[in-house]
Amino acid sequence: MKRITVGMSGGVDSAVAASILIEQGYDVEGLFMKNWEEESEYCSAEQDYKDALQVCDILDIPLRSVNFAKEYWDRVFQHFLDEYKKGRTPNPDILCNTEIKFKEFLNYAKDLGADKIATGHYVRNRDLDGKVQLLKGLDPGKDQSYFLYGLNQHQISSALFPIGDLEKPNVRERAEKLGFDNFEKKDSVGICFIGERDFKEFLQQYIPAQPGIIVNSKGRKVGEHDGLMYYTLGQRKGLGIGGGHSDGEGAWYVLDKDLENNELIVGQGHDHAGLYQKRLTASDLHWISGEAPNSENLKAKIRYRAKDARCRITDMNDETISVEFEKPRFATAPGQSVVFYEGDVCLGGAVIDKAFNS
Repeated sequence: MKRITVGMSGGVDSAVAASILIEQGYDVEGLFMKNWEEESEYCSAEQDYKDALQVCDILDIPLRSVNFAKEYWDRVFQHFLDEYKKGRTPNPDILCNTEIKFKEFLNYAKDLGADKIATGHYVRNRDLDGKVQLLKGLDPGKDQSYFLYGLNQHQISSALFPIGDLEKPNVRERAEKLGFDNFEKKDSVGICFIGERDFKEFLQQYIPAQPGIIVNSKGRKVGEHDGLMYYTLGQRKGLGIGGGHSDGEGAWYVLDKDLENNELIVGQGHDHAGLYQKRLTASDLHWISGEAPNSENLKAKIRYRAKDARCRITDMNDETISVEFEKPRFATAPGQSVVFYEGDVCLGGAVIDKAFNS
């Protein structure tokens, strides 16, 4: 009987994943990872552990706990801070998957005798022609393949994704029937180590703010900003631009950041030309199969909630890639990842460096 170690987060997805594996006849144990050292009202690790324990008690499986906080700080959080210092918008969840969940956790579980690991991610995997593919989860609203594009063949073939074929309401229904206390638990959103707290307040603890001026696309001052790191391209809320500065119709949006002069550049209206980019360059390129795709039907998304959009690769080497979209994309932010798809198959991706309007 194969032994599977399930990453138990305390949430409903990993709980149901563990229950499915038991139904399928695997020898299952749970592992709770603590990736952030902080005792505060914002850190839910203690409650999450209790929720995971309650699930494991019902399923009658052991639950181990391991602390990866140092590894997380060194490999995920430091990179997160470095990116914000450069005025970029990183996605730490992607790095957490490649460096912690599918590296540290995988190695730890294997050392303890596990044949494979399992998680509650909404993705699927399959073997095809001697390679393993990563596919979107069946529930389009919950698909998490975007966050897992950095995984390699070994990592994906060492993992099971039991809820990849399920839709979220079905997962909650199963959890309720099994008597899990967490069946109604809210999905975790945003960055795990920030929780419910104010983002600006959190970032200030680690990076000194450098206030400056907000200018419109013609260079005229229209307000003041608290620090470029607090803003992302396409942002509309929280700009604090008062009346009397209007140079067009509609709300103000962030168009760009001038790091050299510490200026935030804004424009009015959702249709402002400065908000849309047709081309981008990206680096840290990774293909899941180990090879670049040879496809005419390539699509990509530039952030987690963005729609897949038709594109073509215009230039590429081992590290960097240039991409042109069929139609301009809204607010392509450096630091986020561009992730490529062919149908439901996630092919890989890269970290966006620069975007161009034409």
